[in-house]
Amino acid sequence: MKKRTSLFKTYSGIIWLLCGITAGSILGLVFGKDVEVIKPLGDIFLNLLFTAIIPLVFFTIASSIASLEKSEKLGKLFVVVIGVFLSTVLISAIIMIVAVLLFPIHQDIIVSTIPLESIHNGSGGSQITQLLTANDFYELLSRKSMLALIIFSFLIGFASLRSAEKGAGFRIFLNSGNEVMKQLLHLIMKTAPVGLGAYFAYQVGIFGPQLFGAYTKPLGLYYAVCAFYFVVFFSLYAFLAGGKEGMKIFWSNNITPALTAIGTCSSIATMPANLEAAEKIKIPAHISNIVIPLGAPLHKDGSSMSSIIKIAVIFAMFGKDFTDPTTLLMAIGITVVVSVVEGGIPNGGYIGEILAITIYGFPMEQALPIAMILGTLVDPMATLLNANGDLVSAMMITRISEGKKWLSTTLTV
Repeated sequence: MKKRTSLFKTYSGIIWLLCGITAGSILGLVFGKDVEVIKPLGDIFLNLLFTAIIPLVFFTIASSIASLEKSEKLGKLFVVVIGVFLSTVLISAIIMIVAVLLFPIHQDIIVSTIPLESIHNGSGGSQITQLLTANDFYELLSRKSMLALIIFSFLIGFASLRSAEKGAGFRIFLNSGNEVMKQLLHLIMKTAPVGLGAYFAYQVGIFGPQLFGAYTKPLGLYYAVCAFYFVVFFSLYAFLAGGKEGMKIFWSNNITPALTAIGTCSSIATMPANLEAAEKIKIPAHISNIVIPLGAPLHKDGSSMSSIIKIAVIFAMFGKDFTDPTTLLMAIGITVVVSVVEGGIPNGGYIGEILAITIYGFPMEQALPIAMILGTLVDPMATLLNANGDLVSAMMITRISEGKKWLSTTLTV
């Protein structure tokens, strides 16, 4: 009896989360669009998360770098992070390309009549500048400037590290702020069953019917391949990180991040759950506090795969050959860029979609609505791979940085 009580206490958060999501899904199916009346509950939960994310990113990154003993260690860690992120993005893109070649999409897609928002054109240099920097300090406090905030946080961490004894007080402030933000996010996540339940109800009630019709085949292919990648390759990544024990500890701790990712469709909103899971997996804080905040806007296996399926559908719509080697190589290159520019917010892929359509030379007014609809419908699965991929990548990065016995060492401590 005591063991059963202990088990319930351990998984109570997950159980309540599943109950909330299940209840929300049922409400969405039963009431359809009328369920929109409870959407504000989900919006409030997301708004609480998003307002806490900005200071979380700043304090976790800045405090982690400021606490490093040697700058050489940080440089080596960055090389490993970039290598792992780039490798998994390329692997996911290649897998989706193989799937599209094996199961080609030959069907007429109805051009949507969704009104397009005005698109601001600019030179490549100006777009890169806007992506990496902000015009003023207050603009760093927006999710749209997430990459700029991350760069700024790194610089603050480096400056604090270089300031030695004179910056000791500031480093204490960064560490204290990091702990306070973690506790705040723990409090917010206690409302997740209600918030995510309401959000699931809205998604099922509003978008559920669109899963049928002209988009059935590409959506079916995408979800099937992504599910295969999620189960098989994430298991492989966890095995490479820690063997059988690595697989076991990953799958037993990724449930809450996975459900949060599906419910919020936001890698950034999943960061708190990922950081909490990383702590349970015993990933060193100096790694998880850098890898997960950095991975939210930059590392996107799911978006890489969705980029390929969107390009394949647009090619089918215009009767173009997607199997040309040059086209395929360009598609892989686009997915790498898209995984960076999309950001960690819901439906942030529109920038990447515009980039892909422009590079291939398709008419924007016809191709963009198709990509937007597909982007909306694949968003839950894409976010699942994006966000959960950060967690399993953190395990692999720990394996490379700390050695093959990192997991057995932390488990015995």
